[in-house]
Amino acid sequence: MSETIDEKLKNYRTAPFDARFPNTNQTRNCYQNYLDYHRCNKALAAKDQDQTPCQWYMRVYKSLCPMSWVSCGTSALIVQS
Repeated sequence: MSETIDEKLKNYRTAPFDARFPNTNQTRNCYQNYLDYHRCNKALAAKDQDQTPCQWYMRVYKSLCPMSWVSCGTSALIVQS
């Protein structure tokens, strides 16, 4: 059963288990998904492609990271641009 990215995003509830981060502390998982989101956006924007697949990473890092980190990280990223 192959689901499209739109279906996965629609059915998304919370971050799935990631075998790279088996411990209770999910700080690295949060950071990795944050980086993956911005790398994905940058790569697809450079190729003038649809950036919808990157939304998965954004939802995962927003689910895992504390809101204070999410709001600070986004504003810091905008200032650097």
